[in-house]
Formats: sequence, C-alpha cells, structure tokens
Amino acid sequence: MMDFIPLSVPNFEGNERKYVEDAVKQGWVSTGGAYITKLEKMLAEFLHVENVAACQSGTSALHLSLIECGVGPDDVVIVPTLTFIAAVNPVRYQFANPVFMDCDESLCMDPIKLQEFCEKECDFHEGMLTYKGKLVKAVVVVHVFGNMADMERIMDTARRYHLKVIEDATEALGTKYTAGKYAGKYAGTIGDYGAFSFNGNKIITTGGGGAVTARYCTSVDHLRYLSTQAKDDPHYYIHKEIGYNYRMTNLQAAVGVAQMEMLDEFIRRKQKNYDLYQTLFADAPYVQLKSFREDTNSNKWFYSLEIDKIRVNLSMREIIMRLQKEKVQTRAIWGLIHEQKPYEDSLTYKMEKAPYYSGCILNIPASTNLAEEDIQYVSGTVKKVLGRFF
Repeated sequence: MMDFIPLSVPNFEGNERKYVEDAVKQGWVSTGGAYITKLEKMLAEFLHVENVAACQSGTSALHLSLIECGVGPDDVVIVPTLTFIAAVNPVRYQFANPVFMDCDESLCMDPIKLQEFCEKECDFHEGMLTYKGKLVKAVVVVHVFGNMADMERIMDTARRYHLKVIEDATEALGTKYTAGKYAGKYAGTIGDYGAFSFNGNKIITTGGGGAVTARYCTSVDHLRYLSTQAKDDPHYYIHKEIGYNYRMTNLQAAVGVAQMEMLDEFIRRKQKNYDLYQTLFADAPYVQLKSFREDTNSNKWFYSLEIDKIRVNLSMREIIMRLQKEKVQTRAIWGLIHEQKPYEDSLTYKMEKAPYYSGCILNIPASTNLAEEDIQYVSGTVKKVLGRFF
C-alpha cells in the first residue's frame, strides 16, 4: 500500500543534527553565534555576492528591503497579484500603497504591462515617477515557483523610471540565468535587493528563517544592523534608529549550514524529478506540466500542472479532495492578492492572465526525497482522477 505523498517536506539527510548539537553544546542558541556567520558566508559565496544578512524570515527580508528603499506612507509600490500574500504585506507595514500587476506565461510579473503602466498611467518629471499624485518608489518582483521573471525587461523599465527593484527570490534559491545580459546571475542578485526564505517547504530550510542581500555591501550591513534592534553600542543600550527583532538564531543557522552543503544535490534532484514528471504527463491531453524559462537554469522548486478546465469538468477543490483520498497531497495556486479582503480596494492594472492561471494551476508533490515510484504513482493517480472527467 502506497504511503501518503505530501506536497513538499524538508529533507534532513546531512549534518543537521551534528551542527545543532554543536551549537547547543557551545551555548550559542539565540541571535548570535558562529553558525550565523558561516551561513551568511556560504550564501554569499554560492550567490556570488559580497554580503548576505541572515534574518528571521523571507517576509522580514522583504520588509527590511522596503525600509532601505525609503518606502514610506502614501508611496506606491508595484507588486504582483499572483503570489503568496507575504510578498505584499510588507508594503502595508510601511503604510504604502500596492498597485497590482498581472503575470505572464511564466506566472511571474508581466514586464510589458509594467512598462505600459509606467509609460501610460504615470507621470515622470524631474527623475520622479508619480501615479495619481503619489510617488512610485519600488517594484517587488517574485520569482514564482523557482521560475525566473524577465529581469532584463523589468530592470530596463526600473532604471528608466528610477525605481528600486526588490527581488522576492524566496522560492528561487539557486535559479540563475544561463544566457542574455544577466547570464550567470542568480535570482535575488540582479535587482537592488534580494530576499530569500528558508521556510519548511523551501528547497533548503532552517525551520523558519530567511536572508537578504543588496547591490551594495554597505546596504547589507545596514540591513543586518536594523535586524538586530539597531543597537549602536555593545555595552550600553544605545539606538539611533528604529530596529527590528528580525535576526536569525544560531540554532536555525546550524540547520542552514547543513542544508547549504546539500543544496547542489537538492537542485539536481528537483531537476531530475521534473524531467520524469514531464515524460509521464506527456500523454495526458487535458493537463500540461508548466515549463521554466528557457534562458535559465531553474531550481524547479515547485511543479505546476496547467489543467484544461474546459475538458476537465471538476472544480479545483474537488480535484484536490479526490487526490487527497488517493493519498496524494496537491495544492491550488494562491488566491489573487488583489481579491483578498485587505486589498480589495487596491488598484490593479490589466488583469488578464492571473485570473486564468488562478483557476487552473495545481501544484503536485515536489520534495527532494521523492522516489521514482512516488512520482510514477502521483502522475498515474492524477491522470486517473482527471481522466474520468475528460
């Protein structure tokens, strides 16, 4: 009998226990310790950047980036609607206004509509872009499911209109361009700031946790300073800025160091499993495994099926529940953020593809510890369930 196959679970087959026990033995379990420094160094070396600051979560990394961008009350930040809500909430933490942008076929922000919005809906005068009288400060770009957004076009638009770019690479650690202007550059290292997440379902995990990098090394130092309550004096409690309790713990970092040692192998497995899924779904005319951008090497964090809802007469909830009964955990894509109650009065721009994808994308099991027989069972079960209603 096949065991239940979860959507995405962490993989602890390395030195996690050894390093955590070492951190406990040393007594460094809070927001200081050698493992934090080591994890930051490993991330910087992997991403080919000068400096990385480990922090509490991907959300905190995004919030710190917005602060560093100078985003404040009544400013405008352009954001995607097809993403997890944590990518947008930090905009409201700063009392700023999100404007929601549509996605393209990659599920990431549509760069053409971004350019059109800036050109046709905004005013650009004396180096400042304004929308309805409010200053447009930044763009938050999410690399959805490990697929790279079209950063070349997005960066061209951002530079033209003096906008800061925050890359939400929380799902894309290890994804990089292989061709074009940014060949060799990793997700999170092209814009002005890059945020990463080590939540339990990410390609590597620290339980919680995240990290942030920036174009300039000194900016990362300042982000690290803000994340540790902006403490200016090691002996007295002197603070010159508003700080945050956003620092990663040494225990989390100990897990992260072990996970970083496995990252290349995890990416290899993700890519191998994706290729197998692609082969197994090739004969199903009512479902298509979404591809990743051709000019990139993706970490293939999540696998997405695009279901032909005209041919398959089932709601997404019915599909998920039927697969659950067959011991396969799946997930619909997120509810569009501009339709959520906290954002239902926010401004949107030309929503076309995002509403379509929100109704037909199904995520299937993608853990790095999946066996070949697991993948065969998942694909066979999906085809069996959907094929009945084809």
